[in-house]
Amino acid sequence: MLNFLRSTPSAPSLTVPQAVAGLQSGAIAVIDVREAAEIAASGKAKGALHIPLSLIPIKADPKAPDCAKGLDLTKPVAVYCASGMRSGAAVQALKKLGYQAHNIGTIRDWAAAGGAISR
Repeated sequence: MLNFLRSTPSAPSLTVPQAVAGLQSGAIAVIDVREAAEIAASGKAKGALHIPLSLIPIKADPKAPDCAKGLDLTKPVAVYCASGMRSGAAVQALKKLGYQAHNIGTIRDWAAAGGAISR
């Protein structure tokens, strides 16, 4: 009856190491959806775009004049936050805008996979 509460494990479509390599090669874009204070405290993935979750519908809309530079509907987008929850919500919003978006988890996951952090 409460099957919607059960989570079914599934393999991520984009792993964190793949996202690290993809950002380095320019094959993908990475977005940090945390708030500015969080980034000030812990840094962000080097080369990642900073678009807080609340601004995704505006700053990631390819039809908007102020769409973030570095986003391209033809390139995959990897998204992370502090716990994986906001990045999950951002992925849903990005998919509605036409992006191939992937939740890669947290900034800690990024660092553990060898991703560079800029402060």
